[in-house]
Amino acid sequence: MKNILITGISSGIGEALARYYLKCGDKVYGLSRRNSDFLKDKDNYFFQSCDVSYYDSIAPSLAQLTNYTKEFDLVILNAGILGEIKPITQTSLDEIEKVMNVNVWSNKIILDILAASYSVKQIVAISSGASVNGSFGWGGYSLSKATLNMLVKLYSREMKNTHISALAPGIIKTPMVDYILEDVDEGVYDSVKRIKECTKFTPNEIAPILDEAFFKLLTRQSGTYTDVRSME
Repeated sequence: MKNILITGISSGIGEALARYYLKCGDKVYGLSRRNSDFLKDKDNYFFQSCDVSYYDSIAPSLAQLTNYTKEFDLVILNAGILGEIKPITQTSLDEIEKVMNVNVWSNKIILDILAASYSVKQIVAISSGASVNGSFGWGGYSLSKATLNMLVKLYSREMKNTHISALAPGIIKTPMVDYILEDVDEGVYDSVKRIKECTKFTPNEIAPILDEAFFKLLTRQSGTYTDVRSME
């Protein structure tokens, strides 16, 4: 039985991974603004509400959630927001800061807490192909995920007893992707057309694939960024 901490557990990839690991008999600790209706009555599932954009709430929420354990086999830093798809020249610093706060700086706080007070075997930060593609319209999100990749590399230099990686999971049929496909003009943003044409997994389909990828990441150097679509 493994102890697994997952942020952003209310829906999408986070929820699907939690359901997968619970079926495997593991203990899952979830940190998210909202609980999942599918998870809240499950055995070995522990939840604490926390809006990670409010930095001061993270430490007490994490302490309350993990009151009975200080050891984790796997931590999945999954919580994230997209922001609005639009030209970077029309994206304000305030809009970028909002995305960075959730996608990067909240994770720095969590990593600092884990480094100081917990024993963790593996940490995986959910990144994105947007971190390296630099597609038109994805400014704030691309900046945040690229920064997350570097954050992971930097922490790998200091968290010597923890294997830490950034992993892009591919295109998953989540509310974020639904927004892109339904509300973003593919005539203006060519990335929308590419997303429509590519293979898309549901969160439940991708969960076992990601679990296998997490294991394979342990054979790679700590601190690296990997796209799951490039793994054999």
